[in-house]
Amino acid sequence: MSAFWNWYIIALVVANVVGIVWLLLATARRKRGVVEQATTGHIWDEDLQELNNPLPLWWLGLFLISVVFTACYLAFYPGLGSTVGALGWTSNKEVAADLDENRRKLEAVFARFRDQPIEQLERDPQAQTLGHNVFVNNCAACHGSDARGAKGYPNLTDGDWLYGGTPDTVVASIAKGRHGTMPPWAAVLGDQGIEEVANYVLTLSGQNADAALAAAGKARFTATCIACHGPEGKGNPLLGAPNLTDNIWLYGGTLDDIKASIRNGRSGSMPAWENVLGMDRVRLAAAWVLAQAPRAETATAAAPAAGEAGQP
Repeated sequence: MSAFWNWYIIALVVANVVGIVWLLLATARRKRGVVEQATTGHIWDEDLQELNNPLPLWWLGLFLISVVFTACYLAFYPGLGSTVGALGWTSNKEVAADLDENRRKLEAVFARFRDQPIEQLERDPQAQTLGHNVFVNNCAACHGSDARGAKGYPNLTDGDWLYGGTPDTVVASIAKGRHGTMPPWAAVLGDQGIEEVANYVLTLSGQNADAALAAAGKARFTATCIACHGPEGKGNPLLGAPNLTDNIWLYGGTLDDIKASIRNGRSGSMPAWENVLGMDRVRLAAAWVLAQAPRAETATAAAPAAGEAGQP
């Protein structure tokens, strides 16, 4: 705080306190030799008059107590500009102390889970409760409170993972973040090529498509798409390229949705949470997320219907 604002605030506070005291004394003083009237002489609505009675003693006492309290408060606590006060208390110090105490309490809780493998945390009720709290407070804005995601935001409960669903890869996804990009292909394929490739992609997941267009699209797919999605369209977790054969779609699985993805490309970003949450919370969140998803052997059976938004 600059010297000007320091003295400005001091002057303003002191002037207010002195003004209140003066107002109290000035209005409470009786003039000698003057007979006080019962009313002020003001009359409204013919018979409504304002009385001229003195302040009640209890009210006057509370007024004086408030002035004394103000003086004591300003002496012991911050209030006069940058003056700290005799006790040296500040809200910043209190917040810091509360945060330190909270960290100590949480440290005792997190220490129990720190060396446990993720698989064990998936089965621990307390770890699951903590992980769910971390998820709801930090992840639900994108993935939903039930972790089922939305269009463009991965469903974490279907067992389908762009970057792999092992404990280590899920922890890495949360801690370091992910950025997946698919370039636009409109300039390369043209409208006809997009139509053909989109129809072929539909057949990869067992959906109905135009057979002639799909046949033509297969050649285009082999020439332009297999570098990321693989020759069979099963994707590549190292690149975050989605599996196109499981009927799980992050941006929608209708023909129009697929054409839009091919034409315009896609860019999905998940921020890194390690510096925000710390690794203890990251591991607990990962354990909770993994506990919501089916295992690999059941994920295929749980695949959604055509066009349903899917996974990371």
